[in-house]
Amino acid sequence: MGLIHIDLFTTLDGVAQAPGGPDEDTDSGFTFGGWQAPLLDEVVGEQVESGMAGMDALLLGRRTYDIFAAYWPDAGGDIARRFNSVPKYVASRRAQTLEWADSTLLVRDTAAAVRELRNRHSNTHVIGSLDFVQTLFAERLFDRLTLWVYPILLGDGKKVFADGVVPTNLTLVEPAVTSPKGVVRARYMLADGTPGVGDMSVSA
Repeated sequence: MGLIHIDLFTTLDGVAQAPGGPDEDTDSGFTFGGWQAPLLDEVVGEQVESGMAGMDALLLGRRTYDIFAAYWPDAGGDIARRFNSVPKYVASRRAQTLEWADSTLLVRDTAAAVRELRNRHSNTHVIGSLDFVQTLFAERLFDRLTLWVYPILLGDGKKVFADGVVPTNLTLVEPAVTSPKGVVRARYMLADGTPGVGDMSVSA
């Protein structure tokens, strides 16, 4: 069975809205679009690229798909070549025309469709797609979660862990890595069960 990877960029206070550019997502008057750009460095770039080495499918929400489809088909570099060569799946509540080559609309039950992708592909990556990611969290329909945590606070904005989150155990796959500009990459895998509880006032 294949793996579903969720890859997200987030601020220290959990805001993941519009990291890439000012017009990416202005919902609720968000004015900090592009907050990721000043903190990019070679280490983060290498991490992003190496993390996609085994990717054989993309799974995106509608907004992220539209952004990617407008940019990547004509872009150069290894990431562009990989994005353009793999199948793309789009989770959307409405029918639409998909013009990026090898794109498929998930028109029926999204959870069932994602489960089918696990059987079809070895490493399906979900990048951005913040609204759609809440569905994956709610259904525990992911196997790996990679967060790049940027050393800034924004306060307002769409959060990584919003309405879709349910109690879930995760295991850190490897020690976190920090880039020269203070971006921390943490890679987790989904674990069995739900978080346990205890009483810190009781002596061992």
